Amino acid sequence: MKAVVSLNSGSSSIKFAFFTLDDAGHPEHSAGGKIEKIGIAPSLVARRVDGSILAERTWKQGAGLTHAELLKDLFDWAIDHLEGREVIAIGHRVVHGGMRFATPRRVDAGLLDELDALCPLAPLHQPHNLAAIHAIAVMAPDLPQIACFDTAFHHDKPEVAARLALPRTLHEQGIRRYGFHGLSYEYIAGQLRTIDRALADGRVIAAHLGNGASLCAMRDGKSIDTTMGFSTLDGLMMGTRCGTLDPGVVLHLQTQLGMGADEVDDLLYRKSGLLGVSGISSDMRVLTADPNRQAQEAVELFVWRAVREFGALAASLGGVDGIVFTAGIGENHAEIRRRICERLGWLGLSIDDDANAANALCISGGESRVKVLVIPTDEERMIADHTLAVLRSES
Repeated sequence: MKAVVSLNSGSSSIKFAFFTLDDAGHPEHSAGGKIEKIGIAPSLVARRVDGSILAERTWKQGAGLTHAELLKDLFDWAIDHLEGREVIAIGHRVVHGGMRFATPRRVDAGLLDELDALCPLAPLHQPHNLAAIHAIAVMAPDLPQIACFDTAFHHDKPEVAARLALPRTLHEQGIRRYGFHGLSYEYIAGQLRTIDRALADGRVIAAHLGNGASLCAMRDGKSIDTTMGFSTLDGLMMGTRCGTLDPGVVLHLQTQLGMGADEVDDLLYRKSGLLGVSGISSDMRVLTADPNRQAQEAVELFVWRAVREFGALAASLGGVDGIVFTAGIGENHAEIRRRICERLGWLGLSIDDDANAANALCISGGESRVKVLVIPTDEERMIADHTLAVLRSES
C-alpha cells in the first residue's frame, strides 16, 4: 500500500496525518496526531482514524529539543508503524507563498530560498514550516516534498482587496494584503459544494476561529475579501495576537516607550489577544468558564471584534446568504457562536439553540434569512489532495 503524509509544523506543535491510497488512488485518512508543547515539555499522541491510540510519548526533559530533533523521533516512529505502507510523498502547510506561488509546488533548493525570503512576513509560522522541510530532506533526501500555501486561495481576490493605501512602489515590492488560512477555506468551499450547492454559489462568510482566527468572504467558492492582510497579525483578535491595530500604536511603542522591534514583535504576536487582555489564558475554554472580570472582558472583546469584521465583509459581498463556523472555537464553542450570531441579528440571522448546543451541521433557525452552518475543517486532507495532484501532474 502507498501513503502520503500531511505535515503542519507550527511554532509550538507539529500536526501530522497519514493517508493511505485506495485501489483508485484516493487518499483515505488512516492515522494522525500531534507533537505539542514544543519548547516546554514536548508530548506525542498518535491515533488511528477510529480514535484508538497508536502511540503516546512525553519528553519530560525535552524543553531544548528542536523541531528537527522531534521530527527525527517522529520519522523513526513512523517507519516502525507504517504497517506495510510506503510513503510516496510528504505535503507541507507553508503559510506564506508571497506574490508568486498560487498553486502547490514540489520543493527544490530554489523554492526553499524564495520561501525563506518570506519569513519576515510570517515570523510566527514560516520558519517552522521550512524547518520541517529541511529536516525531512536530511532524513529522506529522495522523498518528494510538496509545499501547499495558505495564501494561495486568496491569490485571485479582487485587486482592490489586495491593496494597502501606501505608495505604489511598496505595493509592487510585495507590501499588500495577502490573506491566510487558505487551506482551511479551500476545504470549506469544497464541502459547501457537496452540502449545499446553491449556498456555495452564493455569498458566504467563513469564520476560521481558533488560536489563530480570520474570516473570509466568498462568492461562488472564491475569496473576495478576508480579514488577515499583509501578515497573520491582522483582522480578528486571536489567542495571543492583537488583530487589527492602529499603526500609530506601534510608532508610540517605539518612539515614546522605547521598545525595540523585537520587543514589539513579541508583544503583538505572543503577548496580546485573549492572553494579553485577560492576563490569564489564551484558551477560550478557560476564559468562558472563568467569572473573573478580566476573563469576561477578553471574551466580550473577541465577540465584538468578530461582529465588526463580519459587518465589513457583508459590505464587501453586498449581503450574506450564509455563514460557516469552523476551526477549534468555531466548531466546538456553542456559546461564542451564539453570542456572535445574536449580534448579527440585523442581517436577518437567527439560530436554533438546541442545534447550536449539539454542534449540528445547520444551526440557523427556521425563520433565519441567513443559513448558518458548522463544518469541521480538514487542512491535512487538503494538503494530501494537493500533494497527490502535484505527483500526478509530473507523471
